[in-house]
Amino acid sequence: MAGDARLWADIDGFQAHLRDERRLAPLTRQHYGRDLTGLARSLEQAGIDTWESVRSHHIRAWISRGHRRGLSPRSLQRQLSAARGLFRYLQREGRVDTDPGADIQAPRAARSLPATLDVDTTAQLLDPPATATATQTADPLERRDRALFELIYGAGLRLAEVAALNLDDTGPQPRELRVLGKGARTRIVPVGRKAREAIADWVAVRHTLADAEETGLFVSRRGRRLSHRAIQARLNDRARRQGLDRPVNPHMLRHAFATHLLESSGDLRAVQELLGHADIGTTQIYTHLDFQHLAEVYDRAHPRARRK
Repeated sequence: MAGDARLWADIDGFQAHLRDERRLAPLTRQHYGRDLTGLARSLEQAGIDTWESVRSHHIRAWISRGHRRGLSPRSLQRQLSAARGLFRYLQREGRVDTDPGADIQAPRAARSLPATLDVDTTAQLLDPPATATATQTADPLERRDRALFELIYGAGLRLAEVAALNLDDTGPQPRELRVLGKGARTRIVPVGRKAREAIADWVAVRHTLADAEETGLFVSRRGRRLSHRAIQARLNDRARRQGLDRPVNPHMLRHAFATHLLESSGDLRAVQELLGHADIGTTQIYTHLDFQHLAEVYDRAHPRARRK
């Protein structure tokens, strides 16, 4: 096989490894595939046709070109992660001896605090309006949406996690759920009373919408599993109808879950476990959110902080 064809064949092999062994999400594999396609083209332009010939300056030049094109630090970090993952795979397969990207540092991304909702705003979003009629609250789509959003907030689920839930994953009023998260890691999450009641209310009418063979817990009016895009659109529409003055996305509900839990308990390790974070450093962002809340309270209330 020609050298340049070997580059592409090894990328295909790595993609199969990500799918079958590491069980990464399709979107993650898609991003890695796009990144590695760019790397292979960059190497071909430099006259490199085998992975064994790649050196650190080739990887550095590829990252530098992305920087000059205006790619964000986060995108550059992902590119470097894709390259390192590929070379680790090739080392395991005995195709290369070293990882030429091991010592390269991508630009650091500024760490911004995630957008979230306070407790009152979350209640405004999730609770039916006082003016809602019995017909409105009984509507199957309204029941589905309430169960969907109560579950995201009540259990801190990712969008992909809630969309992947099957009817068999829940009982009539499940007190806990087994969730398949990132990296194919499974965790058990408790389900609060509000979410349990909303799920039972939805499951009672799910059959009026769902196709007979559909396994998804949450389905569209056409009877099929609800898509990520549809969940996002429904939540944003609910925020508008409930009188919120800004767009809302599912991840904001997950952030709200973590922030409110940490504010009440102060137990960072528990929040880490409930969110399914592999690294507690990821969870620590919520300590900054908590401090931000405390700082705002201080600025409003302390005699030495209040403006005259």
